[in-house]
Amino acid sequence: SPAVGADSGPPAGNAPATGGGVAAPAPTGPSVEASTPSGTPTRADAVRFLTQATFGATPADIERVLALGYQGWLDEQFARPGGSLRSSWDAAHAAIQAADATKSAGQREVLDAFYREAVTTDAQLRMRVAFALSEIFVVSFQNDAVTNNTRAVAAYMDMLRGNAFGSYRQVLEGVALHPAMGLYLSHLRNQKENVAAGRVPDENFAREVMQLFSIGLHQLNADGSRKLDGNGAPIATYTHDDIAGLAKVFTGFSYAGPDTHNNRFWGATGYQDPDRLWKPMQGYPQFHSVSEKRFLGAVVPAQGTAQPAASLKAALDTLAAHPNVGPFIGRQLIQRLVTSHPSPAYVGRVSAAFTGSGGDLKATVKAILLDSEARGSAALADPAFGKLREPVLRLTATLRALGATSDSGSWLISNTDDAATALGQTPLRSPSVFNFFRPGYVAPGTLSGAAGMTTPELQLTHESSVAGYANYMRGGVQSGWGMQGLDGKAARRDVQVDLSGEEAVADRPDELVDRVATRLMGAAAPAALRGELLTAVQSVAIPAARADGSNATQIANARRNRALIATFLVLVSPEFLVQK
Repeated sequence: SPAVGADSGPPAGNAPATGGGVAAPAPTGPSVEASTPSGTPTRADAVRFLTQATFGATPADIERVLALGYQGWLDEQFARPGGSLRSSWDAAHAAIQAADATKSAGQREVLDAFYREAVTTDAQLRMRVAFALSEIFVVSFQNDAVTNNTRAVAAYMDMLRGNAFGSYRQVLEGVALHPAMGLYLSHLRNQKENVAAGRVPDENFAREVMQLFSIGLHQLNADGSRKLDGNGAPIATYTHDDIAGLAKVFTGFSYAGPDTHNNRFWGATGYQDPDRLWKPMQGYPQFHSVSEKRFLGAVVPAQGTAQPAASLKAALDTLAAHPNVGPFIGRQLIQRLVTSHPSPAYVGRVSAAFTGSGGDLKATVKAILLDSEARGSAALADPAFGKLREPVLRLTATLRALGATSDSGSWLISNTDDAATALGQTPLRSPSVFNFFRPGYVAPGTLSGAAGMTTPELQLTHESSVAGYANYMRGGVQSGWGMQGLDGKAARRDVQVDLSGEEAVADRPDELVDRVATRLMGAAAPAALRGELLTAVQSVAIPAARADGSNATQIANARRNRALIATFLVLVSPEFLVQK
């Protein structure tokens, strides 16, 4: 049965549905090809594009887009491999062990590696898409089975990033066989049924791979709207019998190794491959169900000899070929990259790119980012277009725009779970398999909610998180972010931004305000915000310099305070928080 809080696409009213299970006509909006932008982007265009495609625009990235155009920049990014979170974790672990063999790297080192890549990698698009995939194919440190298997989670992110521009079918197999997911959704060491003992296979992953990772709860039209039966009710995509059939498929998989001994299946001492936490799980025939497996109209016949790999292939091929996958996954990727409430036509064009390419994620990402709604100027004036930046992306955009550096080189930002004092979000620490926010979330008691709009990130937004974010960013801009060195004894926090240019022009308020706004938002602030920034900046008086230089410190402090105020107020402004 569906888990509480699940989503299978937009709520009623988001897009027309058709009765009787008949597919809707093809979307009438422009095709992907027709919507591909032409001409040279402006600087503001480039910043908007990079906000959607990266962890935040930098001056170098902006110049690259201006030089190459959107298509050229995408092609360059598609070819870049990026680094490895697991390799970073391994290096940190080796250093820790060299100093004290009783200690080990843990979650913090995974988060260090995440932020280092998010802020500094030149493979920005690959990392950004991998982050989006991590919020669809969720694995979380908050799960007891995962919390101490930190190397596995680092490797899981590497798997998502490695497959970010491959086929959806490749991602699905990578997810299904990754030991981090096997631990998280309990199909690692899942055993075949035993009627005499009353044992049935664990159904956890079988349910979620349909509900959350592929087809959702309801049959969808190509534009993401729900199909309806003759009574006007949504049509379910699967039943409990489908879950039970798939659960048999996901039996007999456990840690990789040179043999399929029972002890290796259970992970017994002496049978543990040193890389078992990142190598794909392997099949153990003695634990795999040989009975007939029925699911989603497919049948894997009863097997005289257990064939876990053949069963898995049949299941994943069936899921990947389901017509729901294009609109179900495509809409969520649009939400993660571009806009929270995409139009049916936008979803339809992306779904067509997904389906027409055989589930190629490179083609899908290209269709999302080059679509007329993502690139066209009309959306800038549409109050229903865009998205509230999720907290992690607000932070990374800030760090990249302001030229942040890490004193230790390790980016020691660590856990930011606390909504009252930090971001209320930490990468790879979702509270449940449903991610930090649901794709179909409609915020109650809001104007967007009254309009039936899906606004996932608003699920994280409340009185505590608004104040917590403001305080966290104020402290970061002023004093830096993260730990004070690897040993906690450094003179300042590890991650620092560069406001020297702002301090240099602090005696010219107009220039200061325009510089800060341009760095963080890509353009001068709108008139109302600009007026507020000027008022705030001018409230800090810069004393006249004395001939003997005795008040140089007071002057420097006033200049810095002006720079800090302007920067902080932009970071908490709606114009920065809302991505258009």
